[in-house]
Amino acid sequence: MPLIDFLNGNPFAFSLTVALFGLMIGSFLNVVVYRLPKMMEKEWQEQCRLVLDSGELEPPVNTPDGESEHPTPEQNPFNLFFPNSHCPKCDHEIKPWENIPILSYLFLKGQCSHCQTRIPLRYPAVELFTGILSAVVAYMLGPTWQCLAVLFLTWALIALSLIDFDHMLLPDEITLLYLWAGLIININGLFVPIEQAVLGAIIGYLSLWSVYWLFKIITGKEGMGYGDFKLLAMLGAWMGWQPLPLTIILSSIVGATIGISLILFKGRDRQIPIPFGPFLAAAGWIAILWGEPMMNFYLNASRFQ
Repeated sequence: MPLIDFLNGNPFAFSLTVALFGLMIGSFLNVVVYRLPKMMEKEWQEQCRLVLDSGELEPPVNTPDGESEHPTPEQNPFNLFFPNSHCPKCDHEIKPWENIPILSYLFLKGQCSHCQTRIPLRYPAVELFTGILSAVVAYMLGPTWQCLAVLFLTWALIALSLIDFDHMLLPDEITLLYLWAGLIININGLFVPIEQAVLGAIIGYLSLWSVYWLFKIITGKEGMGYGDFKLLAMLGAWMGWQPLPLTIILSSIVGATIGISLILFKGRDRQIPIPFGPFLAAAGWIAILWGEPMMNFYLNASRFQ
């Protein structure tokens, strides 16, 4: 029996296969979450340096003697693929057999093989979490184009949530890329008609933008960032405008519950902001998989009241 036929007829085998692949993606997401903010920071520093040096944001121009007006940037590349992963304390380069998801962490007993520095538990946790969510998507949607699309969306939402949690930042490099991707895949109505996708992007952005300005006018404070607007616009481009109220309600309930719990039980200062992106991402992921049955359940329940 061909492998594809076996996976088509065996949801458990398909889910397990996707879960194993998800573990590897989770390992890559750890790199994205760590390096992308640093890449953005380096870019901002370079832009600021250009402005301070020349007063204009323009590329360096060679002078007649062949020298550049600005110091040359670092020669060593730093991106999602270079340099190779290494221990932040001793610079030991991580070997391929030390980078196997979950297994390497267990084999190394959670320590660097060179200097025995503890490896944060978060790394295998992200790998495991990514594998589990990938398996859920595979089981729910089966071997379809929708499944492939939602897997990529799931991985992006995980990365966005962790970056926002660490840095209070939702990078345009992900949100805008996936906003356009949502519109493109819905040209042929993979999830919703293109008209609903466009409306979803518009309504998603404007809804939180309106809340932001209303809150700022009333309180004089900023309740959320522009990245949150773009994230909800991104979700709207994927699933249309109808699930957006559910997404906002779910994210607000979970966010308020966690925020109040941190204040009451952990003594967290209420003036310290809590990133809203992870709650939006989680609610959007739930809505794209179970939004329709949840809304149908609510509507049916309302009829009997």
